[in-house]
Amino acid sequence: MSVMKNRAVLRWLVPVTAGVAVIGGGAAVGTFAAGADPALPPRSAAQLLEDLRTSRLDGLSGTVVQRADLGLPPIAALAGQATGNDLAGLVSGTHTLRVWYGGEDRQRLALVDTLGEQDILRNGRDVWTWNSRENTATHRLLPADAPDRAAVPATPADAADRALEAIDPTTAVTVGRTATVAGRDAYELVLTPRDKASLVHQVRIALDAKEHVPLRLQVLADGQDEPAFQVAFTQVDFRTPEADQFRFNPPPGVKVTEVTEGEQPGPAGKRFEKKDAEKPDVRTVGTGWTTVVVAKIGDAATGGGAKPGADAPDAQMLAGVLGDLPKVSGDWGSGRLLSGKLFSVLLTDDGRVIAGLVTPERLYEAAKG
Repeated sequence: MSVMKNRAVLRWLVPVTAGVAVIGGGAAVGTFAAGADPALPPRSAAQLLEDLRTSRLDGLSGTVVQRADLGLPPIAALAGQATGNDLAGLVSGTHTLRVWYGGEDRQRLALVDTLGEQDILRNGRDVWTWNSRENTATHRLLPADAPDRAAVPATPADAADRALEAIDPTTAVTVGRTATVAGRDAYELVLTPRDKASLVHQVRIALDAKEHVPLRLQVLADGQDEPAFQVAFTQVDFRTPEADQFRFNPPPGVKVTEVTEGEQPGPAGKRFEKKDAEKPDVRTVGTGWTTVVVAKIGDAATGGGAKPGADAPDAQMLAGVLGDLPKVSGDWGSGRLLSGKLFSVLLTDDGRVIAGLVTPERLYEAAKG
């Protein structure tokens, strides 16, 4: 199967995320840059892109380590509590997971920490999540016409997919140094935004020299020498995993929640229905790496006001954290600012969320509109 022609595959090539205190996470991180650069035949950027486009992937398994130092306040754990999903807290720190890919409709992620394990599995139309700490599981049956896509949309290969989509006149594409990733020789593609207003300095994608699939993705912020975000295999096997890896057998005593189409699981096993009326009004401003997203979500955006029914403890906690963000104001209005090394988010008092991989000044310009 062609990688570039199938985005579901690409999202799983460099899986995103996982837990530090597991599987020797600290030692694994050190393997990212271990050893001298391998001597490989020269390849141009165009040749590497063609290698990626024509590569085929039937299966793989491996261990992935993610490191994120985005310069954010400590709200990641709160996000996980509010959504009832520990994976939502993987935007900071170092994490390790195991990943299996057995085709477009067979994927599995296993996140392990000191307190337990959380798995997400897709096997055909069946999608399972399991939390060992709570001994709970959810099961969703995908519709027959559901697109072939990963059970977890936010993976590093998904990030690689988005980065590759940015290859246009706004991006300079060059070849970096060779590298050794997970004990395998790799070439490096370097994507550099041409617009200096972007907070992203470079995106570096290490491609396996033989299989031509991404083994590592690094994102460097402007003015920083170390990656603000990095995800890489520390061990990888390109053989197709056994079918048993994708079957979920509920452990004794597990509480199983069936989730129907149009619903999504909430915290503590609660479920929320998706309503079209609740979808935010979203538009974009600008192009390329400096695109700014503007969403109208209501007066509760900054935590200054609460909608009816928003008195749940998690909602109150989240509103409290948002209310602690720095206050900002200008001729565009007023609100609160969340800023990191790679992006900025403006939550206005009139209920807009404005975000982008840009400086706050660009957000203020967008807020005027």
